[in-house]
Amino acid sequence: MLYDLSLHMGYVYDTLASGARHIIRVTPLSIQGRQRLVASALTVSPTPEERTVFDDFFHQSATSIYLRASHDKLDIRMQARVSVESPSLTADLSPPLDRLQAELSSINSLDAEAPHHLAGASPRIGEDAAIASYARETAKPGMTVREIAFALCKRIYKDFKYDGEATTVDTTPGQAFKLKRGVCQDFSHIMISALRSLGIPAGYVSGFLRTLPPPGKERLEGADAMHAWVRVWCGEADGYIELDPTNDILAGSDHIVVGYGRDYADVAPVIGVLKSYGNQKITQAVDVVPVS
Repeated sequence: MLYDLSLHMGYVYDTLASGARHIIRVTPLSIQGRQRLVASALTVSPTPEERTVFDDFFHQSATSIYLRASHDKLDIRMQARVSVESPSLTADLSPPLDRLQAELSSINSLDAEAPHHLAGASPRIGEDAAIASYARETAKPGMTVREIAFALCKRIYKDFKYDGEATTVDTTPGQAFKLKRGVCQDFSHIMISALRSLGIPAGYVSGFLRTLPPPGKERLEGADAMHAWVRVWCGEADGYIELDPTNDILAGSDHIVVGYGRDYADVAPVIGVLKSYGNQKITQAVDVVPVS
């Protein structure tokens, strides 16, 4: 599938802000055999006094900006064309859970693709006894690692309710787990926490998801959104697969990857600091349009 993407993120401040430094991660990746970034452009208004593009540890592009002058709003716009292939699963060659640690121990690399980075606690995902118990209930004896990952994906989809008002960007996996509701970030964090509690390396994927209008309805401009799903290491033979617990599906050609990380903290679309006080209003609009 070939897509044209557009993203607008707008910030309006109650009082003037200054000395603002932000890191922006919204541009899709090029991934061998998965997706290809054909072209992209990122614009920021007001124009930053400093702007630097760099690759982070996980080899994804990030843009650092600095705005020295006072400003009452910030607009970030990204446009891109990206080609996405639909990943296909081969036969399940993942090991039973009790053999996964031996395979993990045989990997000596600590590069960006190494599963060791996704095996322990991370900035937003720590140990949680309730989630660990939930994971143990789901992982039946004799199941392979891939079967466990699919079972957790399906169970989270069934047990949790999508509710955009229930949580915030700072809600912990444990809090969302108790609520049994939240958004894609919450469901992904819960699934990652559950998998790691079993010793299965799992990480966070940030990206875009094309959404389809109801039958007979026209597609609404700006109706698509940034999305999150889960990357699971299923052993040396299978490698990584990506599952979307919000929709109980294998990530496919409608899932466009922006970044991989341990959790949301590694791939947040915009992070930063500024000098100001009071509140801010944030708006976001995304279009994912297939190119015929």
